[in-house]
Amino acid sequence: MKALIVVDMQNDFMPDGALATPGADGLVFVINSLIEKFPLVVATKDWHLRSHMSFTERGGKWPVHCVQNTNGAEFVFGLNTEKFAEVFYKGTDSEIDSYSTFFDNEHQKQTGLDEFLKEKGVTEIYLVGCATDYCVLYSALDALELGYQVTVVIDACKAIEDQDKAILKMQEKGVNTVTASEVL
Repeated sequence: MKALIVVDMQNDFMPDGALATPGADGLVFVINSLIEKFPLVVATKDWHLRSHMSFTERGGKWPVHCVQNTNGAEFVFGLNTEKFAEVFYKGTDSEIDSYSTFFDNEHQKQTGLDEFLKEKGVTEIYLVGCATDYCVLYSALDALELGYQVTVVIDACKAIEDQDKAILKMQEKGVNTVTASEVL
C-alpha cells in the first residue's frame, strides 16, 4: 500500500514565516491535488517547546519557529487537512533536534510514524512539503533504512537552502524522484 506524507506544511515555514522556505506557499495547490490520489495520507508538524535547543538564542542554527500551540505551528491556510489520517509531531524534546518524520536526529526516540504505517500495511511512501534539504531529506533517508520504497515528489517540496543538492543526495542513496504530473 502507498501513503503520502505531508511534511511540515506549517505557517512558520511559509515565505513570511519565522523560518522562511522560499516558494513554500506555492505548494498548497499541488499537495492538495496529490492528497486526492492516495489511499492513506499522514502529516507531520515541527512542534517545539519555546526553549528548544535548535533556536539561535540557545546556540542552535534556527530562529524560533513552530512553537507548540502558536499560529506559526499551524498548518498553512488552504491545505486540505481533512484527509489526514494522523498527524505526527517531531522536535517535541527541547534537548534533541528532529528533522526526520520518523526519529529525532540522535535516533533515540521515534515519532510513531513507522509503527503506524506498518500497521496499515504501507510499503511505499511519497514525501512532499518543507523543507527538501532538511526534513524531507532526513525523512527519506530514514524511510529507506526502515525498508520502505521511497519517492519524493520534487515539485511538491521546497528547500530552505539547496534543493538540487538535497535531491541529488537522496537519489544517490536510492530515493526515487518524480514530478507531481507523473503521480497525477
